[in-house]
Amino acid sequence: MPQQALTITPLDAAGRERTDRKVTVAYNPEEFTLGKDNNFAVQGIPGLGAPLVQFVNGNQRTLEVELLFDTYDTAEMPKQDVRRQTGPLARFMELDSDLHAPPILIVAMAGFRFRCVLTRISQKFVLLMPDGTPVRAKVGCTFAECLDLEQEAKAANLQTADFTKAHVVLAGETISSIAAELYGDPRMWRPIALANGLADPRLIAPGDTLLVPALPYTNPATLEVET
Repeated sequence: MPQQALTITPLDAAGRERTDRKVTVAYNPEEFTLGKDNNFAVQGIPGLGAPLVQFVNGNQRTLEVELLFDTYDTAEMPKQDVRRQTGPLARFMELDSDLHAPPILIVAMAGFRFRCVLTRISQKFVLLMPDGTPVRAKVGCTFAECLDLEQEAKAANLQTADFTKAHVVLAGETISSIAAELYGDPRMWRPIALANGLADPRLIAPGDTLLVPALPYTNPATLEVET
């Protein structure tokens, strides 16, 4: 099977790949590094031996890689300036006139595919011709993952009491049983009733769609907090 070269392809405003601006790296990297970190809030509670730690959000994954570009190891004479190869990659840091921002990129190699933006680039020219023309360069790149918001929301599957959601009533369900399923407490039916304007919470039917608000819920009429 032929070796698949690493490619870096920008996307247009509609999310289509701009193959006319694709950068193909002739020398695949020997290694690359994927990083990921999360943010947590730490709150000290009097009387406890350790603070409470609560997840706040996750940060983007990052991809760090060093790429080699070389025009010396060719039969071509005179040797081509290697900046003609590194320049298109460096320009992914610049504003795209159509997007008014640097483009979103697809970094791909074999089965690896990373949707991202280029956040840092460092070009080190390690071989020069006698006239000063650079013919070999090591380019360090840092890419930050750029997620599609709709796909990320689906992947996160935010089905906890901290997030508002919709629930379709099934046969045999009551507002108390829905509260028990989604809040873990059948007594927490009032936020659901208030959020849906139900004068009589018993009058729900299979097929009805109920808004299940996040907790704690503030009654907009009285500003009282339902927890």
